[in-house]
Amino acid sequence: MPGEKQVVAVVSAGGVIGALARYGLSVAWPHGPGQFAWSTFVVNVSGCLLMGVLMVVLTEVYPNQRLVRPFLGVGVLGGYTTFSTYVIDVGHNATSGAAAIGLAYFLATVIAALVAVWAGATGTAHLVARRRR
Repeated sequence: MPGEKQVVAVVSAGGVIGALARYGLSVAWPHGPGQFAWSTFVVNVSGCLLMGVLMVVLTEVYPNQRLVRPFLGVGVLGGYTTFSTYVIDVGHNATSGAAAIGLAYFLATVIAALVAVWAGATGTAHLVARRRR
């Protein structure tokens, strides 16, 4: 079993990678107040899809890889996704007179994120089951 220092190290390294990826997308695809925050939306939805895939892969295909989940799940995907920025974006929309956009963004993110994690897990489980036949 990995030690506490190893886990902290892999979570930290993964977090740096995920945060840099998110930052890169936000710079490449900026948005202003009152606009739909597409970069944050794509980051959160794709992160949820990848989390669904990862959880099935780690439980069904590679269950004994003890540092992979902290590195990828907590570190990379934890640093990549940004639901705190999502809430701030909704607030900025509401206070900048774009409440309808804020509400659409709020609902679209929740629905798309839930569908993405389900699709990632379900699709991956299906592929794993087919591979085992």
